[in-house]
Amino acid sequence: MQLDYFDSSSNALSSGFPEKMMLFDCETTGGNPKYHRIIEVGLIIIEKGCVIERWQSFVNPHVEVPELITRITGINTKMIEDAPSFMEIAHTLEKFTSDRIFIAHNAKFDFGFLKNEFDRVGIKFNPKILCSVKLSRGLYPNIKGHGLSAIIKRFDLPIMNRHRALDDAEMILEFFMRISGIFEEGTIKTACDSQYKRPSIPPNLAHSEVEKLPKKPGVYYFYDKNGVLLYVGKSINIFHRVMSHFYSDHKNSKDFKLNLKISHINFTETPSDFSAQLLESREIKNLNPIYNHRLKKSKYLYHIKTKTNSFGYKELDIDKIIMKNEVQADRYGLFRSFTHAKKQILKLSDEHNLCFQLSCLEKNNNKPCFRTQLNKCGGACSQKENKDDYNARVDLAMAKYQMHVWPYPGPILIEERNSDHKSLKTYHLVNNWIYIGEIKDEDDFFNHGLSGYLSPVLTIPSERIKTLNQFEFDLDTYHILVRFLLNKVKNDNLTVFSISKIIDNQKGL
Repeated sequence: MQLDYFDSSSNALSSGFPEKMMLFDCETTGGNPKYHRIIEVGLIIIEKGCVIERWQSFVNPHVEVPELITRITGINTKMIEDAPSFMEIAHTLEKFTSDRIFIAHNAKFDFGFLKNEFDRVGIKFNPKILCSVKLSRGLYPNIKGHGLSAIIKRFDLPIMNRHRALDDAEMILEFFMRISGIFEEGTIKTACDSQYKRPSIPPNLAHSEVEKLPKKPGVYYFYDKNGVLLYVGKSINIFHRVMSHFYSDHKNSKDFKLNLKISHINFTETPSDFSAQLLESREIKNLNPIYNHRLKKSKYLYHIKTKTNSFGYKELDIDKIIMKNEVQADRYGLFRSFTHAKKQILKLSDEHNLCFQLSCLEKNNNKPCFRTQLNKCGGACSQKENKDDYNARVDLAMAKYQMHVWPYPGPILIEERNSDHKSLKTYHLVNNWIYIGEIKDEDDFFNHGLSGYLSPVLTIPSERIKTLNQFEFDLDTYHILVRFLLNKVKNDNLTVFSISKIIDNQKGL
């Protein structure tokens, strides 16, 4: 361990920098702060523009140092086997960080490791943070490279041991010294201040309401002082998402008004993002929070259909439909309103040079449409364009709006494993893009007109599955299921079991 006290007042930094700073760097056994550990720390303490202290220490992580890390840093397991553990230096580090701006190059990395190490020994660590990478980007927006190596090369900075904690922290200091002589105080101060804006807890909300929030997936609820529900949201990390609402630079007046009213926060944890999205959608429809965009239960929906006219050209039209319990393959898109469907047709017509007269956007008067004069229609309305060429463009335009046919022979169970504890599982019953509900035990099966048990295999008489048809189609649920079941959203916590296949397996088929 090295401890170095000295005064370098002759090398004062710009007063645009924070008055109290800690320039920090650490070396680690890998890149994931949850699993890898710190093996070296180095820091420089600066007050009123002057360096007042440098400090460096190896840290024994009580695991082997990977060969790749040794090649990069020069630190091997033998070098640190007699070094103090993080617990032994934690209070010294805490003293250095107290009441100072935490500064690192790619601060998210260093802060993540230091915070996780502090968490393991029961110390809260929540400083204001300034990232020197972001500072470089802000001051040099037209330059591409902002990594430490790029900055060393750009300013020709002298360094003895690259990828060693104190040496790399020294490079941040050297960088700050160089830009102190290039930029005015106000420019540096503005660039710094823009970074460490911190979330401001709403005035009517107790800190305890925030502290109770888990860093896990789920749905959260904002209430006012009278218990009126203001807002429902979801996230894979409830705490971080809620805190993002509280930054002082509110994007719009709605955020500002919402924050003034929040008095209480409730939450429901879910196993993963999948059930969080499903629950949020249901809760917004059922509870109608004041500040949410209204998600209506739509009995009537609209879809685009194609038909071929007497000349062999495909035409686009809009149909109003009642969604009951199935998705048909010949439907293109589902829209909440006629206007929304019409806007999509207009967009597609512009993108694929489709005729307005053949796209229900303009009355067909048996004359060439106006767009033919603008070269935006090839003359399909007057049979001048080859019908096969035109129909091919219609098919291309509508391809991404093709409704997804249910890809399973019958109902399915979706096994959702908990993000943190894979042994904890929740089961969801889904049929033909319709979410039926959670299945926790045999009683739940019975309530849905089924009978069986969840392990080791399911016993479900197929003749009773028809009772699932009483559940109604929901557009938002459909989109969520499509994203997850067709792998548009990656989720390693989900496994799909086809009920009919499980029945067949029981029969030995």
